[in-house]
Amino acid sequence: MPTGRRERKKAATRQKIAETALRLFLERGYDAVGIRDVAAEADVAVTTVFSHFASKEALVFEQDQDFEQRLTQAVTSRAPHEPLIPALRREIQAQVRHCTAGSAAPLWRMIDESPALREYEESMRLRHAESLATAIAADPDLAQTTTASRTIARFVIDAYSLAREAADPQTAIDEIFQMIEAAWAVTRPSRNSTDTA
Repeated sequence: MPTGRRERKKAATRQKIAETALRLFLERGYDAVGIRDVAAEADVAVTTVFSHFASKEALVFEQDQDFEQRLTQAVTSRAPHEPLIPALRREIQAQVRHCTAGSAAPLWRMIDESPALREYEESMRLRHAESLATAIAADPDLAQTTTASRTIARFVIDAYSLAREAADPQTAIDEIFQMIEAAWAVTRPSRNSTDTA
């Protein structure tokens, strides 16, 4: 299948660019490396870099779309009648575990030290929250208002950031999701009378 081969090649090129960029950023410092440096090191044209990544900041957050997709799938792919909050908690827990692994520490230190990367991360989080809110609002089993969907989505996205930065991420997740569960429960008073679960 030529389409499959082309897509695989495209994905491999994207991965190579992202890995090269990250290595250079960590070796030389984020501000010291330009797009031309990344392109030269990855042996691709500058236009190829921009065909895969919209900006220099996007190179650092290569998993951005995957993270967003996994969050929305936690809503859309859960089993029938499976409660929403535990499904989201599992996904956030997996993401936090991945991002707090020892090998990720230099990356997050670099992000924390760069105003441009912090700003990009913040806009990315808002976009993720909107995608998650849309998925929640679209689920007929959840029957939530737009405001409730957006609020819970923001809480869940913030849970990821707060837990990632906490000294004890697991305890932070436990504490935060207790509050999210309580907030979710009060947005569904009409269901409480009929739900036995």
